[in-house]
Amino acid sequence: MKLLRVGPAGAERPAVLGPDGAAYDLSGYTREIDGAFLAGLDGAGSTALAAALAAGCLPRLDLDGQRIGAPVARPGKVVGIGLNYRDHAAEAGAAVPSEPVVFLKPADTVVGPYDEVLVPRGGDKTDYEVELAVVIGRTARYLEDHRAAAAAIAGYAAVNDVTERSFQLERGGQWAKGKSAETFTPLGPWLVTPDELGDPQRLGLRLWVNGEQRQDGSTADMIFPVLELVRYVSHFMVLSPGDVIITGTPAGVTTGRPGTPFLRPSDVVELEVDGLGRQRQVLGKA
Repeated sequence: MKLLRVGPAGAERPAVLGPDGAAYDLSGYTREIDGAFLAGLDGAGSTALAAALAAGCLPRLDLDGQRIGAPVARPGKVVGIGLNYRDHAAEAGAAVPSEPVVFLKPADTVVGPYDEVLVPRGGDKTDYEVELAVVIGRTARYLEDHRAAAAAIAGYAAVNDVTERSFQLERGGQWAKGKSAETFTPLGPWLVTPDELGDPQRLGLRLWVNGEQRQDGSTADMIFPVLELVRYVSHFMVLSPGDVIITGTPAGVTTGRPGTPFLRPSDVVELEVDGLGRQRQVLGKA
């Protein structure tokens, strides 16, 4: 299934895309696509929703002119993974990590896939990172193996891990400073359930700035694959339904392209991940 949220910020309506590509309203089925809903999708909940969609019991929802929000409402936390592609580690001049590099982003950085991204005040090196996001659907703590990790995943989404490099690299060396500005985690447009997406390690990721392609990678090149990341992170913090793990970016970020200008207000960033849809953001100023 492809789940999405439609409408003004703070008043989104839950929806699902049908096999015909049309959107169908889930308001009569659930109030929100949040942690509680995702936890209920496990097993019978998913079967019931699929049956309602197949039976034509859900009203059609017109998407024309509608804002698409992030596909998960109010995630508890966003867990970032750094330097998870060998080519990106190389362009950053960093050694390939022996364990995943883990950082946190505030949950309120999450916005819709077409919402404006704001260059923060005092920032002059705003950068992009196309990534695969993993959405948790079951409480996960001290997971033993990859099978348990797979059972904890509700779905996947495309994400842009926007970063202010001057804050990250020149203001005391703390990643959180560069990752935490408002609007810095555009997510969506859809949450795609694992049964529909298939193998998460065979997805292409691409990103353009003002029509120029900057990134072109594959999740096959991750250092630590998705299931290992979920298992690993669960040994350092409890993962709850609705939490999001963003899994790293391939090469091509601005810091790895000498002479390439960083993002400025009015720039247009577009990105896509195979099977997970496409995003488009216009840069503004905080």
